[in-house]
Amino acid sequence: MNDLEIRELRYFRAVAEELNFSRAAQRLGIAQPPLSRAIGALERKLAVRLFTRDTRRVALTEAGETLLAEAVPILDAVTAAALRTRRANGPVVVTAKPGVASVLLKEVVADCPGPVEVLVSGYGEQAALVRTGRADAALMGSPHVWPDLEAEPLVTEPRVAALPAGHPLAAARSLVVADLAGHPMPRWSRELPAEREYWTGQSSPVSGPEVADSSQLLEVVALGQAVALVPTSLADSYRRADLVYRPVTDASPYTLSVVWAAGRRDRELAAFVRTAVEVAARRQAA
Repeated sequence: MNDLEIRELRYFRAVAEELNFSRAAQRLGIAQPPLSRAIGALERKLAVRLFTRDTRRVALTEAGETLLAEAVPILDAVTAAALRTRRANGPVVVTAKPGVASVLLKEVVADCPGPVEVLVSGYGEQAALVRTGRADAALMGSPHVWPDLEAEPLVTEPRVAALPAGHPLAAARSLVVADLAGHPMPRWSRELPAEREYWTGQSSPVSGPEVADSSQLLEVVALGQAVALVPTSLADSYRRADLVYRPVTDASPYTLSVVWAAGRRDRELAAFVRTAVEVAARRQAA
C-alpha cells in the first residue's frame, strides 16, 4: 500500500470534522467535486469505507473514526514543526485566557530572562494552540485533560460558590456541592464533558447561560441567571456588592499549571517554565 500523504489527511480531517462536503471544501479553499474525488481515492487506497453518505447526512464509519484519531496528532505535529521552525531563535510564545492565568503570566513575563510574546486566548483554546505550535507554552487551569502535554503545577487553591446577592444560599456560612444542585450553572463555550462536570461539581447539572470568559460568568451570576464554582483568587479579584462568595467544603481544588508539548526540552522554553515555577512559589509564600 502506498504511504498516506499529508494532503490526503488534511482533506479527510476537514470532511470528518465538518461532516459536510460543501463546508469542508469551503474550509479547504477548493471546489467540492475534487474533494469528493480525493476522499474516494483515499478510501480505495485504504480499501475501507471512511464515511457513510446519503442525501441527508455524512457520518464516519468505525474505520473513519480510527483514521481521524490517528490523523489529528500527525497533522498538528506537522503544523507545529513548521511554525516552530519559523520562530527559531525568536521569543517564547505563551498563551493564557484572561483571569487568574493572565494575572500570574504578567509577573512571569516580567521576571523571565528571555523575550516572551503573550497570545491572549479564549476558554478551551490553549491546548490546541500548543499542539499546533502557535504557542510554545500555556497557563491552563483544572481540569487536567491533556494526555499529550507535559505540565508543571504552579498554584493550587480552593474553589468557592459565586452567588447573586440575596440568593437563598447566601445566608449559609459554608456550602457543599450538593447545595448547588438544581440551580442553573454557566456553560463554558466548547467545554468537554469532563470540564462540565468539574466546573459544576455535578454529573447532570442544570444548564445556565453560555459564557466565554470569567467576567461574563460573574455577570450572569450577578444578574441572578446562575450560580457558579470559581477559584478563590477570582473571587478575590472581583469583589462586588451584587455578588456573594461562600466556601464549598467538598469542592475539588483549582490548579493552574504551565503546559507544553510533550518531549520539548529547548533552553528558552525551559527557562520560561523555571521562571513560572519560581514566581508562583514566591506568590504562594507571600
